[in-house]
Amino acid sequence: MLIVSSLVFYAWGEPVWVVLLLFSSVVDYIHGRIAQRYLHRWQSTAALISSLIINLGILILFKYSGMLANTLDTLFGLSLNFTGFSLPIGISFYTFQTISYVFDVYRGEVKAQKSFWKFLMFVSLFHQLVAGPIVRYKDIAKEIETRSFSVEQFGEGVRRFIIGLAKKVLFANTAGALATNFLDGQLGELSMGGHWFGMTLFALQIYYDFSGYSDMAIGLGRMFGFTYQENFNYPYISKSVTEFWRRWHMSLGSFFRDYLYIPLGGNRRFQFRNLFIVWFLTGLWHGASWNFVLWGLYYGALSAFEKILRWIFKSFRLPAMFNYLYMFAVTIFGWTLFYYEDLYRGIRFMQGLVNVNFLWDTTTEVMLMNNAWFLFAALIGMTPIVMLTLKKIEAVITKSLFRPIYSVVLYPLSIITVFIVAFIILIGQTYNPFLYFRF
Repeated sequence: MLIVSSLVFYAWGEPVWVVLLLFSSVVDYIHGRIAQRYLHRWQSTAALISSLIINLGILILFKYSGMLANTLDTLFGLSLNFTGFSLPIGISFYTFQTISYVFDVYRGEVKAQKSFWKFLMFVSLFHQLVAGPIVRYKDIAKEIETRSFSVEQFGEGVRRFIIGLAKKVLFANTAGALATNFLDGQLGELSMGGHWFGMTLFALQIYYDFSGYSDMAIGLGRMFGFTYQENFNYPYISKSVTEFWRRWHMSLGSFFRDYLYIPLGGNRRFQFRNLFIVWFLTGLWHGASWNFVLWGLYYGALSAFEKILRWIFKSFRLPAMFNYLYMFAVTIFGWTLFYYEDLYRGIRFMQGLVNVNFLWDTTTEVMLMNNAWFLFAALIGMTPIVMLTLKKIEAVITKSLFRPIYSVVLYPLSIITVFIVAFIILIGQTYNPFLYFRF
């Protein structure tokens, strides 16, 4: 039933490319069985290589062929006139999941799935198929075989889903609608403050959007008896680039660490080469455009810079406030590279970020004043403050006489209220972008 509903869900948006999803499932089911049967023999290695070639070949064909043709046109004037295929939704997510499966079977970390239908369920799970997180087979292998269900687990899933929905509707969409006023207008009319304000709004949008979808996926997983790994851990409180990427899109970072960085040699040999290969591909994974590659290399260079500084100044530590300001600045410049596929416009925006000749404008001031409460709530919400405060309040209540009222009435009522508010706003919103079509 879960397989059918997942395939119907995917086919609803991708009636043609569901065939591609099925093809990938068949290919990696067979490769996994071969890798398991001939474990530690050359046939197992051949199965892994074959799986990589097919999976990456599909990904390159459907996601990057248009970009490659366009680049060749630009460099050599070939006039290929090929714009590529329509991008199958979620192809990067399920391709990485099937690669990790064959890799883990090859390394003997998990047994190959004997049932094709159970493997298809793993690949097609609608909870995380479209926008992640990247779920590894070995993490849910036991739950694929036997899942336990309980009212508490289902309730926790519902709560997590509603939190994710609220993040998406109340914060991400609002921040995105405001950001377009700054990022997509006439940049020459925008002050330096307007540039920083606009890109800060985009930083809020992409965080709440992506972490909101991850929360919804994790919540739905819990409702159906699956426990997915966390994908975000308050990344904007980081004090270094390295820490930021340990907290942001953790399933992607750990994928590149375990299946690329460490096999290349990790920190033991050619560390900086390995670092730049990983960051080049991390950028490319996010979209078939060179601005994403530059965005990845930007973080690769910053990561290398931080490693060198830590090596030179081993015991020296800067004040925390300086680190927060540093991370705020590099994050804003980074999102500029990410946002603008038009590099000329992206460079113009960066120039605006340091334009001290035009510091402030009235439009930015009005927008800031009119949305001060939203900004305050959004900025507080991306820190652990809210969650820690709620836990302390809950701890006090559960020790008091109000515990039965809180458990039976107040807590469910607060969750239902958040859901109703988010649902009503969602119906009335005209700005509800899906940021992950390029992934």
